[in-house]
Amino acid sequence: MTMRIFLAGATGIIGRHLLPLLLADGHHVTGTSQTPQGAARLDSAGATGIRLDVFDRDSVGRALAEAAPEVVIHQLTALSGGSSADNARMRRAGTRSLVDAARAAGVRRIVAQSISWAYEPGEEPATEAAPLDVTAPEPRATTITGIRALEETVTELPEHVILRYGTLYGPGTWYAPGALMAAKLHSGELVANNAVSSFVHIDDAARAAVSALSWPSGPVNITDDEPAPAHTWLPILAAALGAPAPARTAGRSGWERGAANSAAHKLGWRPEHSTWRDGFDGR
Repeated sequence: MTMRIFLAGATGIIGRHLLPLLLADGHHVTGTSQTPQGAARLDSAGATGIRLDVFDRDSVGRALAEAAPEVVIHQLTALSGGSSADNARMRRAGTRSLVDAARAAGVRRIVAQSISWAYEPGEEPATEAAPLDVTAPEPRATTITGIRALEETVTELPEHVILRYGTLYGPGTWYAPGALMAAKLHSGELVANNAVSSFVHIDDAARAAVSALSWPSGPVNITDDEPAPAHTWLPILAAALGAPAPARTAGRSGWERGAANSAAHKLGWRPEHSTWRDGFDGR
């Protein structure tokens, strides 16, 4: 069944991969960008592109009213400057603006981007039943506060799917050749310790958002099938990026536990890239 979809963050890292999937399925997509150039690219791709400042509540209200969507997909982030405070503000104030406008426009369903490394400390990869790490100290507390606000706000809509993505890798991400992680490897900033990460390829992240259009409400971890400690994945990333591998060390923070994707499997989603080993070369 085709739908009218409002894709907030359509020119972001996931949005760029998600938009063609939605259009291929026949959905009518209104996509947002912060720039007129981005809105024009969305028009050229086959969507209805609009320039939107999500912090301008009146503009967001008018945009949702005009688009009259059946579903909002929230893929908004503020990561270009690398500021956790900016991203937390987007999750708090940006989500508040978007959800209030969606409610006023009669939207019942929202699919929203969250993260899978916000769980409280533990020994095993976290399932969705694990609580968020609400007692974390700063600087982690800034991220957790933003995530908690986002997730609580989107549950105000009757139907709400929260996609707790693993660490994104693949084309256009920080893990691609020549991007941030390559620079950090060359500068020696990364530590090959026991900290466990769960990854998800950008294409699989986009596919999950499409699938979530029909999923029941609640949070779902969207990760690949191989949570791994840094001392395992960092040397492989380094080799793929042509960078020096850091020496192995011990230790991890309690929250660095990875996340289990069994709930997503039960919903019928399985990553095409079942392990991060398949795509650190940027494919």
